[in-house]
Amino acid sequence: MDIGKQIKRLRKERKYTQAHLAELLGTKPTTVASWEQGRNKPLMDKVQKMAIIFNVPISEIVGGEENDTPSNIIYPLSDGLQRVTIPIIGEIACGDPITAEENIEGYTEETFEKPIPSGTLFALRCKGHSMEPTIHDGSLVTIREQPDVEDGEIAAVLLEDSNEATLKRVKHASNTILLMPDNRDYDPIVVTETSKARILGKAVKMTVDF
Repeated sequence: MDIGKQIKRLRKERKYTQAHLAELLGTKPTTVASWEQGRNKPLMDKVQKMAIIFNVPISEIVGGEENDTPSNIIYPLSDGLQRVTIPIIGEIACGDPITAEENIEGYTEETFEKPIPSGTLFALRCKGHSMEPTIHDGSLVTIREQPDVEDGEIAAVLLEDSNEATLKRVKHASNTILLMPDNRDYDPIVVTETSKARILGKAVKMTVDF
């Protein structure tokens, strides 16, 4: 079920008019109507507010069931550009889907030239200086979820002992994987068959806050 139908269903279940919901959201009734008719989609801040108002997970509004992972919401900007809403992942619970609700600390929006990267997108905040000068401390990096990457590509790798993801270049060597920093002041991380680590996805975009 799409976002508009979900909003309409949840609104009617709680016996809200479009005008009442619009007032709670600080927007116009015509805006709510456009969401329900599928002519426009709400920005993520409005989705978050509706999740609170309706007392449901965000994933239920964006079209999934309670235990599903949230979808990336896509907004057309022009013939060549699209804006995508992407969940920002904090700590990662082992065994859970990467974009499970409990792993998400917020959302960001990124603009891509068409076509946008296929698959599920999520974002990680870079911590530390091991990938400088390519990726700076505090940069927001968009990741496409996939189980492996090519040599030399930057990947998000889950170190399961700490439940944290690290961003490193991947190099395959026999039965081991080397997680290579771009900063020569840092040592590589060696992942063997017995190591508790797995590739979460490939870095496809970086955003730096000034």
